[in-house]
Amino acid sequence: EQALRWYRLEEGEYRQQEPDAEGLIKSGVFPGLWLAVEALLAGRMAEVLQVVQRGIGARS
Repeated sequence: EQALRWYRLEEGEYRQQEPDAEGLIKSGVFPGLWLAVEALLAGRMAEVLQVVQRGIGARS
């Protein structure tokens, strides 16, 4: 089984971040870095890129 685990540092401890309701992981360190987890694991790179571009646009 494939999985993507993304961690964020909170109060000195790394905690796993779960995807939001849209299935996205949004980085707290790199503003605009949004990852479409399901698309990434399935190799749908066009969709992954589209979501990253949407995230970059949202931070403007």
